[in-house]
This record gives sequence, C-alpha cells and structure tokens, in this order.
Amino acid sequence: MFRILATRHVPLTRALATHASAPTRSLNPITRHDWSREDIQKIYDTPLLDLVFRAASVHRQHHDPTKIQLCTLMNIKTGGCSEDCSYCSQSSRYSTATKASKLVDIEPVLEAARKAKENGSTRFCMGAAWRDLAGRKRGFERILQMVREVRGMGMEVCTTLGMLSPEQARQLKEAGLTAYNHNLDTSREFYPKVITTRSYDERLDTISAVRDAGISVCSGGILGLGESDEDRVGLIYEVSNMPEHPESFPVNALVPIPGTPLEGNDRVAVHTLIRTIATARIAMPTTIIRLAAGRNTLPESEQVMCFMAGANAVFTGEQMLTTPCSPWDEDKAMMARWGLEGMRSFEQISVAKKEAARLEQRSSEAGHVTEAAPAAAR
Repeated sequence: MFRILATRHVPLTRALATHASAPTRSLNPITRHDWSREDIQKIYDTPLLDLVFRAASVHRQHHDPTKIQLCTLMNIKTGGCSEDCSYCSQSSRYSTATKASKLVDIEPVLEAARKAKENGSTRFCMGAAWRDLAGRKRGFERILQMVREVRGMGMEVCTTLGMLSPEQARQLKEAGLTAYNHNLDTSREFYPKVITTRSYDERLDTISAVRDAGISVCSGGILGLGESDEDRVGLIYEVSNMPEHPESFPVNALVPIPGTPLEGNDRVAVHTLIRTIATARIAMPTTIIRLAAGRNTLPESEQVMCFMAGANAVFTGEQMLTTPCSPWDEDKAMMARWGLEGMRSFEQISVAKKEAARLEQRSSEAGHVTEAAPAAAR
C-alpha cells in the first residue's frame, strides 16, 4: 500500500503493537547530530506559516500523520522534593497546596494502568518527586515491580524518578522499562536561573546512563520560564546533538502555580509553542514530540495546529503530576473530528528496535500458550 506524498511515494506498512520485527516504515532517514545553534536559530526564525509547512512535510516523511500516541501519567510519590525547581509545586522549599506523601502501593498503580489501557493509552508513565534514588532501596524495588506488572499488560512503561546511576538504569531496563523521562527544561545558559540544586551536566549524565542501558530517552523542556527565543533554540540544540536523538521530546507550557517563584509568569503564547514544536520536528525528524503540560488550556484549533507542526503524542487522562489534564473522552472525540487515531504500543521505530528482543520473546511465549491450549483441552 502506498501513501501519496507531496515529495515522493513512500511505502507504508504497519507493525503490530506486539510484534518485534524491525519496523518497515523505513526511509533510511538522515538524522543530523551536528546542528549548530545558528542552523537551528535560522529554522526557528522562519515565518511561522512557512515553518509549519516545512515541519509538516518532514513529519509526513517519517511518521503516519494520522497517529497520535496517548500517554497517561501518574504521580506515585508526591511532594517533599529537596530540589528547588522554580516551576514545581512539589519542592519542599515552597509553600504550595501540594502536600508530601509516601510512595503509593502497587495495586493502585496497576488499577490506574488498567484504566488507562481501557481508555486507549498505550504508554503509562509514573513520576516520583525525588532528587535521586539514594537510600530508597525498598521504594526502588517496589517501583521495579510496578514496571514489571505494567509491562506485562502489553503497555509501554515510562518513569521519572530523578537522577539515576548506570546500575539503577540497568535494573529498570531488566524490569521492562521502555522509556525514562529526564527533561533538560531549557538551555544550558538559562538553566541556573531556574534550578540551582542540580547541574545541567548532572542531567546529561542521567540521560547518558539511560541511553547506555538501552532504555529510550524522553527529554524535553518547559516554555514560559522567562526564557528567550535563543534559550528555546539552545534547548533544541542540546537534544538534537545527542549521540541518539531522544525517542520523545516533551514540550510543556508552564502552568504557573501559586507559591512557586514563577507563579506570576505569563502563559506562553501559542505561536511560540507552535514555533518550538515545528523547529524540533525539523531538527529531530524521527522523534516523538509530546504536547504535554498546559495542553488543557489550548482551544482545540490550537492543539490541531500543534499536531500539524509535528506533535504526535499527548498526555491524556485524569491528571498529570500536579496540573490538570484533558480527559480521555474529550481527547478521543477531538481526534475523531480531525481524523486522528491512537498509536499502538511499541509502534514507533526507535522504540521497536530497542524492545525487539523482549517483544519477540513475549510473542513466542504467547504462541506456545496458544498451541498448547488444544492439547490441554484433550
């Protein structure tokens, strides 16, 4: 089957969500890892409609434009964090409505994951408000069990737990973790104005540990921190020059939270959001671009413009970590109006490659069970 594109004919075939063979939607894409800031700034400064058109063309060369990945995020350990991230209500340094709690038990997490899957989410993400996992051996063991159980449902699993050591990353990979979220947040230059308790290089070290363990990297940023256009370009410059482009690049629009240092910040303009998404799409053509926090404040027409510019994943469900989220029913209705459908688990090329061995094993085990069933019945 062929889809007619504006530039060329590209054969498109769909890989099964549970199948581990190499995806056949391969265009042998040339992904650059030598972008200069000037290159990216020039793209970012393109007149907006021209920029969106270019990004949409790139998007269609490397992705099915009708597919949006639905992801659900659960806060498994709220508040009490020792970090001073200026945007976050979970920091123990600020007086906010968010109260500290202990790590949740396993069963409520599995119940939430089952509900998410029933509603069409194919990636389940779990976040804990920690700086790192030091001294949290029992909690980490519980999280590893959560990862195993959710992965056993056939879902992609993502966690964000603060800084990781290479050994911790290895254990998460063995448990079945698909992706690890560790945002850079902004440019290297602007970062110290937002966070002082963890360095930019420490964040990059965690990302390296995740990548070296064979886990997909999810790393993006937050718009509306008070940064400039040059800082947004700087963020894209950092991630697009990594040895591997992140599997996913979340684009968050700051939701100013009372009690945090950034409570008085203005909401980011939608044209800035679209411009950032489009630039990231061109610089990282095979990456999933995730429209994340703040999406619920956008009218449907503005969300669709973000999809046109190259965004192809959203968080959906009851809530994100500490900010509101668009519910499943509203998102599914919106997608139906615009001819969009949910992406299956492990459908993205880079994820399927990293997960190939595990998916093949699961498929083989499922086949043995199917074959054994008639004999057992006899």
